[in-house]
Amino acid sequence: MTVITPALNADLQVERDSLWLRSRRWDLIFITFSVVVVPLPYLLYLLLSSNIFQLDADLSRNIINGFVAIAVGGPHMMSTFLRTGLDENFKKRYPMLIRSTVIVPVVVVSLAFLNLELLLTVFFFWASTHVLHQITYIVELYNHKERKFVRPDGRVSPSAISPIARLIDYAVILTSLFPIAAYKISRGNFDIGTNDLTRVIPGIFQQTWLFVSISGIFAVAAVAFVVKTAHEIRGGYINWPKTVFIGFTVLVAFTIPALPNLDTAFQGLNTWHSFQYLAITFFIIKIRQQYGSLEKDAPLVARFSKGEDSRGLYFFSALLLVGSAVIFAIVYALAQFFTPGYLDPTHPEFLKRLGLWRFDVAYYTALLAFLWIHYYHDHFLFTDFEALDDAFQSH
Repeated sequence: MTVITPALNADLQVERDSLWLRSRRWDLIFITFSVVVVPLPYLLYLLLSSNIFQLDADLSRNIINGFVAIAVGGPHMMSTFLRTGLDENFKKRYPMLIRSTVIVPVVVVSLAFLNLELLLTVFFFWASTHVLHQITYIVELYNHKERKFVRPDGRVSPSAISPIARLIDYAVILTSLFPIAAYKISRGNFDIGTNDLTRVIPGIFQQTWLFVSISGIFAVAAVAFVVKTAHEIRGGYINWPKTVFIGFTVLVAFTIPALPNLDTAFQGLNTWHSFQYLAITFFIIKIRQQYGSLEKDAPLVARFSKGEDSRGLYFFSALLLVGSAVIFAIVYALAQFFTPGYLDPTHPEFLKRLGLWRFDVAYYTALLAFLWIHYYHDHFLFTDFEALDDAFQSH
């Protein structure tokens, strides 16, 4: 039986009757206004490659990638395992998911050496889907709390219950990232770092029709979202926390692909995404520790979860990155014996390109082996809209 200390109870204070997931301050800091971190990686990249520091553009890009991976991206990726692989209850609930996970690193390692561009193409589209899936998950958490706790008497906003209204929210979110990306693909200009992804994207998807179609769908969804929002404001039942979150998300997702260095540009979106993920994941773990059976199902996680804040959980998640570091070292050593066939040995920058390829193979293998498992597990975690209920029901 978990003993609820005053300090721990204070750490989990929630506003049960408000539309905020936890509280206005917490939601704005960790979910919505944390959008301020989006431009930071790109601004730092511009600074490092400017006349002030005069670093090589590729070196600046890799410095940013490494910093984001260690500071927030890596811990967010590893924190998934605090709720899946290290939780006996999850493993009993999804045994086939845990067993099939071993396939993921095998695919990553194979593609890294055989076709890095294909690996990055799959990564880009799966990463985009994952980011958008998390956004819709947060939106549904807002809807769930509104329906069950804040307005259970039927005064719920249509976007929390109406299939059409929810479809509009989903449509504007899920299409916002792709119009400019589709335009770049149609122009044969879609690079992630030194890798040209248009070499492996099927030609049918590099046509103008895809850009026009996606842009048209997004435009219709955006107009519908504005109309729906105006209708909810007039009706007096708008869910402001959710609506503002969607607005910021759509604005950022739509503009990010316009930047020339997509690798670093998406690191900005990844930073925001990771910040949100860590906040929600640690909050759910704290709820399970106080109201559930965390000590029984995940004793190691419970040990790092003790205290008034989540620093222990962050430290544990960051500590798990040692696995990625080991994989990076092994793959980088092996990559010295390989040369990709598409690199021209007579090119004046052949050795530089070969060195960048070997670094990228090791970096993306070490990163994506765990990152894709994180995506895979989250497709299941993002169906749990009752994850916060215990904290609300206790009030």
